[in-house]
Amino acid sequence: MNGIIRFLKDWTLPVSIAVGTVSYLTFNYVPALDEAGDWLGSVFDVLFPISVFMTLFVTFCKVDFHEMRPHCWHAGILVAQLLLITVTVALAWSSDNSKLSTLNSKLFYEALLTCIIGPSASAAPVVVGKLGGNISTMTTYTLISSLASALLIPLVFPMLEPAAGITFMEAFLIILEKVSYVLLLPLVLGWMMQHYLKRLCAWIVSMPDLSFYCWAFSLSITTGITVKNIVHSTAPIMLLGLIAVATFVLCWIQFGIGRGIGRLLGEEVNSGQALFQKNTALSIWVAYMYLNPVSSIGAGCYVLWQNIINSFELWQYRKTSK
Repeated sequence: MNGIIRFLKDWTLPVSIAVGTVSYLTFNYVPALDEAGDWLGSVFDVLFPISVFMTLFVTFCKVDFHEMRPHCWHAGILVAQLLLITVTVALAWSSDNSKLSTLNSKLFYEALLTCIIGPSASAAPVVVGKLGGNISTMTTYTLISSLASALLIPLVFPMLEPAAGITFMEAFLIILEKVSYVLLLPLVLGWMMQHYLKRLCAWIVSMPDLSFYCWAFSLSITTGITVKNIVHSTAPIMLLGLIAVATFVLCWIQFGIGRGIGRLLGEEVNSGQALFQKNTALSIWVAYMYLNPVSSIGAGCYVLWQNIINSFELWQYRKTSK
């Protein structure tokens, strides 16, 4: 029994991915479970935002707000993100003359763009904390990244899909509102806990893995949604396969670039997570808002790859810290 518990603790993220995948496929392909699946779907619609909120709230109870200021590595990661966005948009514009046109190469590059332009994941500070990084500076970058994405998404996406039918300011305010609920509210409450409810805050901080397990629960739900989008997609199998492989490669590219910038600027762990770990839930949403819905498959695949890399990082960190 102890061995099973130890395994679950060491490999929480892959287990969460497996649970989300198997759960959705079971309820989708077993007709007798249709009614239960519909009921559980509505329950998870409520539990998912709560679990995301709790993940961040618990994390922000640990943040040293005096350390929340801009750093050089923040600028380095933003520049790298802008360069990757520029290259991807250029490839999308030129894709009409590409040999991949039969597979809708523009859609292929749009899927990649959703994995680049999205903000740093709200849960990135959780992983950084588990890897021995600086939660406070990572939280600062997450805020900066969210604002940058709120500006870039409504600016860049209409270039690819001009018929999106929404103004820059409308898009900016919608994205900013979503970011505020997901990120700013738990941040403010975490600050209030540290200053006005210190005993309760100390009790929450005394459970170091609480935010990690809240995030693992959210990951199971996100994985189920991803599998659902793939199963019900009308895109050609070849295109879906290319998107899956390309997002895997892109995940490692962003991870490697982030780590490289971090080595130069003294924040390797933080920089690596900042560039490659994305807020895929927001990326999926904006893909539906602005682009062809099939492009959301890119962010859906990306969430699986980034958490496999996170699992590898955590395993390596446990191994070297023993």
